[in-house]
Amino acid sequence: MSAAQPSDVRPPIRGLRLWPATTANIINMVGIGPFITLPLIIGVMGGPQAMLGWVAGALLSLCDGLVWAELGAAMPGSGASYHYLLEAYGRNGLGRLMRFLFLWQVILLAPLSAASGAVGFAQYAAWLVPAMDPVSTKLVAAGACLLVTALLYRDIREVGRLTVILGVVVVAVLGWIVIAGLLHFHAELAFDFPADAWRLTPQFFTGLAGATLLAVYGYGGYSNVCYIGGEVEDPARNIPRAIVLSIVIVAVLYLGMSLAVLGVIPYREALHSNSIIADFAQRLYGFATARVITVLILIAAFASVFAILLGYSRVPYTAAVDGEFFRIFGRLHPTKRFPSFAVLTLGVAAALCCLIPLQDLIGIIIVTQIVIQFVPQCLGVILIRRYRKHIQQPFRMWGYPLPALLALLGWIAILFTSNSRYALLAGCVLVMGVLAYVIRARGRREWPFMRASA
Repeated sequence: MSAAQPSDVRPPIRGLRLWPATTANIINMVGIGPFITLPLIIGVMGGPQAMLGWVAGALLSLCDGLVWAELGAAMPGSGASYHYLLEAYGRNGLGRLMRFLFLWQVILLAPLSAASGAVGFAQYAAWLVPAMDPVSTKLVAAGACLLVTALLYRDIREVGRLTVILGVVVVAVLGWIVIAGLLHFHAELAFDFPADAWRLTPQFFTGLAGATLLAVYGYGGYSNVCYIGGEVEDPARNIPRAIVLSIVIVAVLYLGMSLAVLGVIPYREALHSNSIIADFAQRLYGFATARVITVLILIAAFASVFAILLGYSRVPYTAAVDGEFFRIFGRLHPTKRFPSFAVLTLGVAAALCCLIPLQDLIGIIIVTQIVIQFVPQCLGVILIRRYRKHIQQPFRMWGYPLPALLALLGWIAILFTSNSRYALLAGCVLVMGVLAYVIRARGRREWPFMRASA
């Protein structure tokens, strides 16, 4: 591995303004998530109190989002945690291992994350075309990944304009659901709580933890702007604003959506639905309208795949430029100045990952990120404040260190309530990454095979 040639490392264009950056987050966050997780959250909580799961997920996301905001404003280059973990844990010490593990994780999770959105896209497409068999569904998902790759093969300013268009569609879908539900709202359905709904038993807290885990998948994506930080205009101001705005906007939309749906469909029916929004639209306006709404949901799911590949493709590019990954990933398009090889490679890999079932994709993604990225990063922002005084911090999280500590506790709670199979797989990814780093570091005589001076 060696650094890219000087002709390849001219900086990308800082052409992404506040609202394109915010909508890049929103379309990544929404995607297919809320349209497939709402019935699951209702089932876990056992009634309309499931809306509490969206609140808990929003609070955890906001706390963690402030961690991302502080780090993103301080180090606004493309690659996000690739830089943050190195600085937090020491450039010539443990930070080298943490950076490598993050890169190791990204190469695995970027295609999986994009594939999760594409598989959800294909499953909703199957509602429109009942004749689709499992093979056809997987082919549709893979095709969506390849089409996104083609759309991303362009200048960041063109991508920014396309992002805004997709973002408008996403917000419009959720907005329609909220308005339509409120126009036909039945309070006796929305607040039909079971007799023991608010009894603070161990089962209540277990259900809340499970609902929060599902909600976190729906909120995931608020950090997307940090991965393209090198292409954001005035990043010290726009990165924190984009993160906070996207979380607040999406939280309001999710809560409104849940309330609207539960005010139309009894929760005992909703928890058994595989296409809750299509059923919601069909109940209110008939089959034709349900088809239109399903098409818009497909656009939202497609948009999330777009945002995921946009953000993650900048990570191996940045690593290659630094000489920490294969040189070819540092290649920029000769005229449009975007990481062309990284976009193409991750897009094709995502298409192949569409063979994996959706539930397994979600579980692997969340738990692996918690182990390798989220927990170390919550600790990392504290380490930077304490020991890296040379790093300028134009944005400082409100109420420090409470948001970072709350986010840390939230991630640990989710980890311990997750499926043990996913935790075991995440542990295997971690161990394999450490071994790969040790082999590489020994050959290059890097930490810990040299004197550390972090």
